[in-house]
Amino acid sequence: MLELDHKHAIDRDCTTLSRHVLQQLQSFSADAQDLSALMNRIALAGKLIARRLTRSGLVEEALGFTGDTNVQGEAVKKMDLYANQVFISAFEQSGLVCRLASEEMEKPYYIPENCPIGRYTLLYDPIDGSSNLDININVGSIFAVRRQEGEDLDESASDLLQPGHNQIAAGYILYGPSTMLVYSIGHGVHAFTLDPNLGEFILSQENIRVPDHGPVYSVNEGNFWQWDESIREFTRYVHQHQGYTARYSGALVGDFHRILLQGGVFLYPGTARKPEGKLRLLYESAPLAYLIEQAGGRASTGIQDILEVMPDEIHQRTPLIIGSRENVALVESFVQRDTAKSAP
Repeated sequence: MLELDHKHAIDRDCTTLSRHVLQQLQSFSADAQDLSALMNRIALAGKLIARRLTRSGLVEEALGFTGDTNVQGEAVKKMDLYANQVFISAFEQSGLVCRLASEEMEKPYYIPENCPIGRYTLLYDPIDGSSNLDININVGSIFAVRRQEGEDLDESASDLLQPGHNQIAAGYILYGPSTMLVYSIGHGVHAFTLDPNLGEFILSQENIRVPDHGPVYSVNEGNFWQWDESIREFTRYVHQHQGYTARYSGALVGDFHRILLQGGVFLYPGTARKPEGKLRLLYESAPLAYLIEQAGGRASTGIQDILEVMPDEIHQRTPLIIGSRENVALVESFVQRDTAKSAP
C-alpha cells in the first residue's frame, strides 16, 4: 500500500484570502468577519473579470467601445462597463456595503437593502488601463474600502471626502499571465495568485517590502514638453546617470506591481493642460499609496504625501509620484527646488 507523503501532496500551504484576513486580524470578531467577507466578494469580482478577459477575443461584444463617455469625459470600453457591473452584482444582497463609488459612475451606487446594516463603502476602478485591452496587454482593477460615517441620508457621500489614511483596506487585481490579488488591511502587503483549477486565490507572497531604492523609472515621456521644468529636470537626471532603466506600459496596475516588487518610481505628473494630473485620488492614487506605505515605500504629489491630501470632490485628480523611498525623495527634491525658485 502506497504511503501518502503529505509534505509533497500540494505545492505550498494553501492559505486562502478569507483565511489570511482573519489570521492578519487575529480575530473572529464581527469586524474581522466583515472584512474577510468583503475581500471574498472583491475576489469573486476579480475571478469573473479574469474569466471574461481570458476569452475576450472569442466573446462577442467583449472588446471595443460602447460609444458613450463617462463622467471623466473618457470613451467607455465595453469591458469597463462589464467590470463595473460585476463589482455591483458581487456586492448586491451581500449586506456588507451600502454604497459603491467608481470612476465609471457620476454618483455612488446605493444598495438600499444593504444600507441599514452595510457599514462600508467600496471605491474602485473596475478596469484600469483599458486602452490595452484590444492588444492583449495586462490590465487591473484597483479597490479601497472605507467605513461609512453617518447615515448619508442626502446621498451626497460627503464622508468619503477624507484623507487616504482613513482607508481600512486597499489593493488591486492584476490580470496578466496569472491573475494576482494584492491587498493590505494595515498589516503589511500580501499577494495571492488565482489557481484556476481550485477557483481560489492562494497566498503566494507575504509581507512584501519595496526596496529603498530601485533602478526603474516609469513615466510617459511622450508628455515631456507638457511637464513642469522640475519633472523634466528629473528625467534628464536619470538619462545622464547610470543604473536607471525606463519601463512604462500605460497600465497603472502593471507598472505599479513592477515597482512594488523591484523598486523604483512611477510618475504621473500634471501637465500644462491638466496641472492636477490624470489619476483619480479616491480610486487610484490613494489605494496604491496605502499599499506602498504598508510596504515601506512612499507616495507623494511632489509637495504633499498622497495619504494626507484632503479631496474636495469624489472624482478629484492628483499628480502621483510613488515607489521606493529614496526614488520618491529624489523626485521631490527637484519639485521642491523648482517651487522654491518660483516663490516670491
